[in-house]
Amino acid sequence: MNQQLAGYAPTPVTARMENHGHSMLKVAMATGQDLYARTGSMVAYEGFIQYEPNPPAVRQMASQWITGEGAPLMKCAGDGLLYLADYGADVVVINLNNDSLSVNGTNLLAFDSHLTWGVERVKGLAKFAGQGLWNVCVSGTGWVAITSRGTPIVVDCGRGEDETYVDPDALVAWSPNLKVKGKRSFKASSLIGRGSGEAFQMAFSGQGIVVVQPSEDSTDRLRVRN
Repeated sequence: MNQQLAGYAPTPVTARMENHGHSMLKVAMATGQDLYARTGSMVAYEGFIQYEPNPPAVRQMASQWITGEGAPLMKCAGDGLLYLADYGADVVVINLNNDSLSVNGTNLLAFDSHLTWGVERVKGLAKFAGQGLWNVCVSGTGWVAITSRGTPIVVDCGRGEDETYVDPDALVAWSPNLKVKGKRSFKASSLIGRGSGEAFQMAFSGQGIVVVQPSEDSTDRLRVRN
């Protein structure tokens, strides 16, 4: 191999999921260890891996998650190495240990199929966000990969009694046990700059984390809707 390219070659497998660089996910696939991944996120694979777009389990579980081509998840099965990416976004790998994570549908890249998951409405936000906000809650013991438009910050909400406020378009994920409520800002300064996005925030309180990306992604490309 050309020495200038050697540094980009695949590295030895050390975990079920791991990063290859900042913007690519490497998954060690094995028989019986199926994976759900965002449809169209596969960029390369080695070995024998099969793909099933919009499988029955996804159609049943995510009936509210409608796009022009149905639920945006595919089931991956087989043996080999699978590489996933999402338009150059940073990839964050999380190993859940009998834990839960609520993820914005726009930022969910892949997760182990044996994990418990479902589409849930975020309580307490309907009067602020029109029809409400929907997220995907993943729980159990296994691997999850999420994306971030840039290097994210993880805020620990348990360090004090103050609430943590987040622009909904910059929100990636949070601990489901956190209390969530909406807050409006009526100050004229909220309307200056890139529009009125900062006029509505989500307030988190309790014990847990909030993951925030340095970008306001309001494309709704894969957002869950009612």
